[in-house]
Amino acid sequence: MFGRRVSMQLKPNSNAEFTQRIEKDILPLLRKQKGFQDEITFVVPGGTEAFGISFWDNSANAEAYNRETYPEVAKILARVVEGTPKVETYEVANSTFHKIAVAVAA
Repeated sequence: MFGRRVSMQLKPNSNAEFTQRIEKDILPLLRKQKGFQDEITFVVPGGTEAFGISFWDNSANAEAYNRETYPEVAKILARVVEGTPKVETYEVANSTFHKIAVAVAA
């Protein structure tokens, strides 16, 4: 399993609109993507910073999303985000939410 973490600074007083954009615009796009598993979005109290973690079945599908659909997602979020979101990618090592086969180093 593969994860993408997108962190961003929110514009003042945009927490409600940010949450609405995630629910109504972003999640439907993600659900249509090949290999998409889940999304968790966090907002700090006060709504000045947020990050989302999306889970993918493999890195190729996450990279395809990044190339083909994420530019549209960034445009949707531009109304509520200051600057450019930071994207980081990870291989999931373990999870209590998903059954993950992890190769154990000998």
